[in-house]
Amino acid sequence: MSLRERIEALAARKEARFGDAERALFAEFRGALARGEVRAAARGADGTWCVNAWVKQGILLGFRVGALMDMSAGLPFFDKDTYPLRPMTVADGVRIVPGGSSIRDGAYVAPGVVCMPPMYVNVGAYVDEGTMIDSHALVGSCAQIGKRVHLSAAAQVGGVLEPVGALPVVVEDDVLVGGGSGIYEGTIVRERAVLAPGTILTGSTPVYDLVRETVYRRDGDRPLEIPPGAVVVPGTRGASGALAARWSISLYAPVIVKYRDASTDAATLLEEYLR
Repeated sequence: MSLRERIEALAARKEARFGDAERALFAEFRGALARGEVRAAARGADGTWCVNAWVKQGILLGFRVGALMDMSAGLPFFDKDTYPLRPMTVADGVRIVPGGSSIRDGAYVAPGVVCMPPMYVNVGAYVDEGTMIDSHALVGSCAQIGKRVHLSAAAQVGGVLEPVGALPVVVEDDVLVGGGSGIYEGTIVRERAVLAPGTILTGSTPVYDLVRETVYRRDGDRPLEIPPGAVVVPGTRGASGALAARWSISLYAPVIVKYRDASTDAATLLEEYLR
């Protein structure tokens, strides 16, 4: 049986007890996650991202199979023994600056990634080559991060484990996520987009494109997508209704003000010197 078939069979079991064989299967699965051999979501040839529900089932199994364990190393740290910190060596090619960063085992972090303290990468996440994860940044469970992405200080990429069919957040290649930004609820940020500091994207957030004169929003099972090369900044729009007008109430609204050009590329080029 394939790894997928064995994970699906184990996930379907109702028993509350698990033995050495089940723990060994989960360890095999967790190793495949950490090596990037299996992913919580994958991009098809047509650019469509699809969730791999069986992978998320496998991640959830880790919590069922595991037992609470004291993992303290200076600070109190108690977690399921199936999810220790990922062991890292210099051979991994990942630069982790001292100061309190953590990568949970079962996350894939490619060679050339830079981790500035403190930051956190959760289980099931996939972080591709050349990405920088800056201070106080979070890569949530199952989030998919492309090549040469910069997650600036305090950027939050939300995670999702349940429901297993829910698409995680996707940030494609060469995206710049500004400080204090947040990307949640399965949003897809296409390649080379730029999110200005403080930009928040959620499944219920409409995004107003002043260049193409259109509005992007989640539509049923189709997630919110930010187009390739879009430059998104925080904005506001007037709330509807007489009372809102009388009180001058405005609502938060991300706005696409331009698409990447030579000046935008020159401004982001400085990021390369930090890698």
